[in-house]
Amino acid sequence: MKFNYLINLITALLLCLTSASLLAADSSQREQIETLFRLTQMEKKIQESVDSIVQLQIRQNPQLAQHEKTIQDFFTKQIGWNALKNDIADMYMKTFTEKELEEINAFYITPAGQKVITELPQLVQQRNQLAMTRIQQNIGELQQLIGGQQPAP
Repeated sequence: MKFNYLINLITALLLCLTSASLLAADSSQREQIETLFRLTQMEKKIQESVDSIVQLQIRQNPQLAQHEKTIQDFFTKQIGWNALKNDIADMYMKTFTEKELEEINAFYITPAGQKVITELPQLVQQRNQLAMTRIQQNIGELQQLIGGQQPAP
């Protein structure tokens, strides 16, 4: 009986140590994610997205302008930084190891990494504009394909 008690005690201790080790690893990984969020200005970018969505809603539906604060509060509550931070952190924890996060942070802390953070949004916008322009220039080809006619070479 004492032997079983001893085995159970040792097992419980090992589980506690393993759990504590995993929690420490998770904590360290979470710290790397927090650093990444700071370096990439994630909170600011989320807020800018919320602001853009609100302004888009008002541009599409001008009568909503009188409710702008209510709309802003709603979107902030649903998709603002405080609403999404933990879920985004969980996504990063599932996607990147602690070592990968350290390497990513090591890049983003450099001048080149900071330039990527500031310039990438404009490059993405330019890329999207280029794609839209190309589609608009060649929409006739799609219309011909849909209409069953072969496009002109």
